[in-house]
Amino acid sequence: MPLKLNINDEIGRLRSVVLGSALSNGPTPKLQDAYDPKSAEHIKSGTYPLEKDMILEMEALANVFERHQVAVFRPEIIENYNQIFARDIAFVIENKLIIANILEDRSNEIDALDYVLQQVPKEDILYFPEDAHIEGGDVMPWGDYIFVGTFKDRDYRKYITARTNMIAVDYLQSLFPHKKVVSFSLKKSNFDPYENALHLDCCFQPLGLGKALIHKEGFLIEQEYQWLRDLFGQENVFHLSKEEMHAMNCNVFSIAPDVVISEQHFTRLNTWLRDQGFTVEEVPYAEIAKQGGLLRCSTMPLYRD
Repeated sequence: MPLKLNINDEIGRLRSVVLGSALSNGPTPKLQDAYDPKSAEHIKSGTYPLEKDMILEMEALANVFERHQVAVFRPEIIENYNQIFARDIAFVIENKLIIANILEDRSNEIDALDYVLQQVPKEDILYFPEDAHIEGGDVMPWGDYIFVGTFKDRDYRKYITARTNMIAVDYLQSLFPHKKVVSFSLKKSNFDPYENALHLDCCFQPLGLGKALIHKEGFLIEQEYQWLRDLFGQENVFHLSKEEMHAMNCNVFSIAPDVVISEQHFTRLNTWLRDQGFTVEEVPYAEIAKQGGLLRCSTMPLYRD
């Protein structure tokens, strides 16, 4: 039986998902090998997360999926290799599984999902051209829209934190001509994690019940932020501080329109979510966050109602 794919938004009732793995994550990277400024921050301070702690956090998330009867696929383990952030390597829009063009050092991650890809009809697996760089954390299907985080400046290649370029944005539009692809230029820094939106889901997250999370300063162009804010309505938007963005408050994950998985220490956000009528499933994920990603980053939904 082929694997069913269906993703049209960020909030539909989740039925199946790929969840990354922290098993055999490897030693703490050397500073020069860090992919993002937040990982570098913790490598320098000696607080980079330990494999045993990240395994416990990811299993806590897996337990939430089990309680909500979500089918979970895990990657096959590659020894001493970081396979936590499943969102980066591929993503689903409608019934198509799109293989992302990611950093060369991470290119083996998709091989660990061969057993999943073999269950998808070949015509439903799409690839991007070599010069079209894209990662799943920058891509958000939202009904008639596809929101995409990007970096539009000419010095794109100067930033290891710039993961999706405009060539990929245009190609995505050609793949889904019936949808409106809306791109947002994100603030990038190779060195300051408080001034870097690694992906769109680090500074924006649409939720059910008409709500959304936004960190305004993550957007380079104010009009693009304003467009998003106005789409949801000022009264429906929770604005995150720079410290909350740094802690990855935007990177929560919806498993239904009214059910959100969030980190247990996001006190202000979790209180607001409950006040808005959401059920909040709290999990420990602060160690994972030290690598610059959180709940959305480590999950790749395959099917939502």
